[in-house]
Amino acid sequence: MSDFLSEWYSWIKALHIIAVMAWMAGMLYLPRLYVYHAGAAVGSELSETLKVMERRLLRAIINPAMTMALILGVFLLFTPGLVDFDEIWIWIKLFCAIIGLGGMHAWLSRWRRAFAEDRNKHSAGFYRKINEIPTVFMIVIVIMVIVRPF
Repeated sequence: MSDFLSEWYSWIKALHIIAVMAWMAGMLYLPRLYVYHAGAAVGSELSETLKVMERRLLRAIINPAMTMALILGVFLLFTPGLVDFDEIWIWIKLFCAIIGLGGMHAWLSRWRRAFAEDRNKHSAGFYRKINEIPTVFMIVIVIMVIVRPF
């Protein structure tokens, strides 16, 4: 398996980056849809349109992109010579990716279900603030992987 990972490293890394970009794009766009949805009247044409957009974005882009990012990320973790698990940067990166972005993904999914069932409890302002969280995790992740400060 290690020969496969080493041989295909460039492809795995490229596909991982593409998957992460798609995941992040969706994670940044979905809360923006929630901002508009929070201001739409329940049962209105806008509300119903946003429900369809949110469901499709989550199911067709965000969920598959997250799955691929995680699978390919595991491949990268076990590529020989790439990661030293004694270094702190990898643990910070994994925490931000799995707990931070994974947790945010779970919350976005939960809020989508609430909108789908017309039981949203949050304001547009709440979703505007939430929209910044994936960006913070992304910044930390990129710094950990590229700079490896620890």
